[in-house]
Amino acid sequence: MTVANLETQQCLAEDVAAYLDGELDVQARDSFESHVPQCDLCAAELLRQKQLLCTLDAAFLGQDLHLPQNFARVVAAHAETDMRGMRDGFERLQALRVVLILAVAAFALLGSASGEAISGPARTLGHLLRGFAGFLWDAIYQAAAGLTIILRIVTRGFVFESRLLGFLILLLLVAALAVLQRLISRYHRAEIAE
Repeated sequence: MTVANLETQQCLAEDVAAYLDGELDVQARDSFESHVPQCDLCAAELLRQKQLLCTLDAAFLGQDLHLPQNFARVVAAHAETDMRGMRDGFERLQALRVVLILAVAAFALLGSASGEAISGPARTLGHLLRGFAGFLWDAIYQAAAGLTIILRIVTRGFVFESRLLGFLILLLLVAALAVLQRLISRYHRAEIAE
């Protein structure tokens, strides 16, 4: 850890805490001790952190609290590597609940002023989808009704005379419709290719 970047004269706040914790090596400690009298920011930060340590010592006076030598390093290592619960189903469900609660709260806090900005596009999309679904239903209904009428007219004269002949004509009509569909699609493909 370096105390100060002498080229740019920027002080690092972590160096004050490292100095007080005794984590600086000999060269960095000597550099820090020579830097503090020249830098008001570092001197003020050092004084502030010493006062904090004195306050903590006074608060825990009389209590026997022994922490390991490398306690901060061990806690930081565990915090960075402990991933328990991140892939748990309960954790995901809990996260989903929090997200939904936050979304509802956000919409409630937005109020009626932004209600039109949010609901307007949704309403427009709903109208478009409803119109498309109506068109699709009407097209299917009209095609089925037309096919029914055509089949009744075509098979009426033949059904009474011969059931086999009526069935063959119906089969021929279905095959003709399938061939017609292929011919139309080939025509459009050839038109696009040109």
